[in-house]
Amino acid sequence: MISVLLVDDHELVRTGMRRILEDTRGIKVAGEAQCGEEAVKWCRSHSANIVLMDMNMPGIGGLEATRKILRFSPDSKVIMLTIYTENPLPAKVMQAGASGYLSKGAAPQDVVNAIRAVHSGQRYIASDIAQQMALSQLQPPVETSLFCLSDRELQIMRMITKGQKVNEISEQLHLSPKTVNSYRYRMFSKLNINGDVELTHLAIRHGFFNKETLSNDE
Repeated sequence: MISVLLVDDHELVRTGMRRILEDTRGIKVAGEAQCGEEAVKWCRSHSANIVLMDMNMPGIGGLEATRKILRFSPDSKVIMLTIYTENPLPAKVMQAGASGYLSKGAAPQDVVNAIRAVHSGQRYIASDIAQQMALSQLQPPVETSLFCLSDRELQIMRMITKGQKVNEISEQLHLSPKTVNSYRYRMFSKLNINGDVELTHLAIRHGFFNKETLSNDE
């Protein structure tokens, strides 16, 4: 029996995933968490074969939670499930130690297949995402500058491109507005740009986000 921990800050998403997995032979839902901190705490006192992890959550987020969980529970396997499919996010997720990467637009059977494949020791990346990762190697050098951003900077970048203000971001991530602004200015310096508008244009121009992604919320 494959045990799964569901990690997502949206209860509706967790409910939908639980129903899919509970109807699947050989898979059981061992627990749920609504943020990265809860997932890390849960894994310290329980065990799950697979952690189905949302990326963009309040607090430490899915990437840092993945690193922390695998640090003290190396036998667990993490599959990231998110609406963000453009590089450099998939590459960063796999570098963090995750064993799978799926879009939230994936069919239920794809999620089940990913869980079974990862549990058997394989890595699982949806074919469209894998193709994007391969094609990104052919992008102009400016694309590689996005890889220089830290996990937190990428998280804040996503929120800025969705039109969220500093106060909204600080409240959601439990950071002070001053800290959020520090991350913003650090990104501007790394990318050699002057503001949020240029940041959003850069993200779209180089395929980091597309218009469909920006019009939907995770």
